[in-house]
Amino acid sequence: MRGGPVTFDVDDVRAQGRARALARPRGPELRQVTDLEIDGPAGVLALRLYEPAEPRGRVIVYLHGGMWMLGDLETHDRTCRLLADATSARVLAVDFRRAPEHPWPAAVEDALAATAWAAVELGRDSPVLAGDSSGGHLALLVALRLRERARPCGGLLLACPNTDLRLGSRSIEALGQGWGLDARSLRWAVGQWLPAGVAPGDPAVSPVVAELSGLPPTVLITADHDPLRDEGDALAEALRVAGVPVVHRCEPGMVHGFIQNLDLVSPAAARATARFHRDARALLG
Repeated sequence: MRGGPVTFDVDDVRAQGRARALARPRGPELRQVTDLEIDGPAGVLALRLYEPAEPRGRVIVYLHGGMWMLGDLETHDRTCRLLADATSARVLAVDFRRAPEHPWPAAVEDALAATAWAAVELGRDSPVLAGDSSGGHLALLVALRLRERARPCGGLLLACPNTDLRLGSRSIEALGQGWGLDARSLRWAVGQWLPAGVAPGDPAVSPVVAELSGLPPTVLITADHDPLRDEGDALAEALRVAGVPVVHRCEPGMVHGFIQNLDLVSPAAARATARFHRDARALLG
């Protein structure tokens, strides 16, 4: 792809995203939404727990997207409300540390701490890990860490995830400009998140080249017009080869991050989001 990196003022874009989130419709009313604080690896770690009217036993730990630099509990509040309402599962959102202030592996360590807390405090079953975009990438990295510790998570729910930080797929080249997710900005963001000495193709940060056997059942949804489409599709195939049960669908006509409020303006996105929620219900059992 031509051209150098497209950078932006991280603080300004964070503030804009938060303002948009606070201005949009909140989403379904739940039995209770509670802000929590726990001891994290680097101090206080903020969480938000969404409890539906009739919660099932399962818990979903949700990791928000935003190129590892953006997003917070507010930007994904409606997404988590919808997921809790659709699945009748408790959803725990994690306000993990972000780049560039906190590069890898800070976000992974925070998500691991939140998952461990959820396993002890919120139920006997292993939590399901979920996320969109870079949040889906973090969910995969956490799942791989838990497998290494012989404490696998209960499943993976991934929407348009990053899986290959080398960013060399055909869809990156074909769709990396003009479809909502700019590949040049994404390359810059990868550089902000990875510390010096960690290569984008390292299996520790690019799940598509990692050993995937032993991961839990996975729902992985990609989007037709998403620069990340091909790497998500490649991960789905790699999971199958590794013997991992996987439900995979590329949503026709959709763009990157369609589950993140596109349903408010697009009936087609609303239907695609409903299919993602249907798959989530099936995974939860």
